[in-house]
Amino acid sequence: MLDRRSFLRFLDLTESSSIPDAKTIWLFRDRPAQAGVGNQIFEQVQQQLLSQGYLARCGQIVDASLVQAPVQRNKREEAETVKEGTMPLNWKPHKRAQKDVDAKWTQKHGKNHFGYKLHVSVDKRCKLIRKIAITHAALADTVVFEELLDLSNTSRNVYADRGYPSIEREARLKQAGWRVHIQRRGHATKGISETQKRRNRAIATPRARVEHVFGALAQMGEKLVRCMGIVRTTFVLQLKAANYNLKRLVFLKERGLAPF
Repeated sequence: MLDRRSFLRFLDLTESSSIPDAKTIWLFRDRPAQAGVGNQIFEQVQQQLLSQGYLARCGQIVDASLVQAPVQRNKREEAETVKEGTMPLNWKPHKRAQKDVDAKWTQKHGKNHFGYKLHVSVDKRCKLIRKIAITHAALADTVVFEELLDLSNTSRNVYADRGYPSIEREARLKQAGWRVHIQRRGHATKGISETQKRRNRAIATPRARVEHVFGALAQMGEKLVRCMGIVRTTFVLQLKAANYNLKRLVFLKERGLAPF
């Protein structure tokens, strides 16, 4: 920044040694991440949505998307130690700062992925993100399913794809008053019936609305994070989710789409 006069003029800055360097800016950005400010911002945006009359309506769709992180090049012994949740003792502080021990490997559609997973609950009517959770990529989607349920939604309909079915879960949800619309999944030795296939197709249309949300987030860089660690990644994704909601709110208002 300090060695480019054109950039100084662009930012309307004067030549001064007091201009913060990259390290100072990085530390400033890292401070709110460590303090959990991202969740506060996301919740503040939720309050703005409610104040504009955009309540969560018509049910909710729960889904997850993989988020790629910088791949770590570790030796086999180091990788095994990291997998156990610790760092190798011979790593010096500088090397520890350059290693992401929170991200995990997982496999999807036969391809390996390293990073994190963004879990969301989106309301069916306005396609606004109402609940969010960030985990490492290897965690099963079903683990955070219940905590993503938005109790404020005016409808008790819950939609999810075939990655979430569980007889026990569905029984609990129905007992709690939820109307469960989770697609059925076949097995290697036994497929699904024609009735279940028709049910899956009926669920597919409303459930697909969450894919539009992930598509919009992907355009904002949601499929990749350049930071390391679950804390910083959570902060970045919470800000992107809040940003998406604000952009979506502007779109809804410009199109004259009523909140009810």
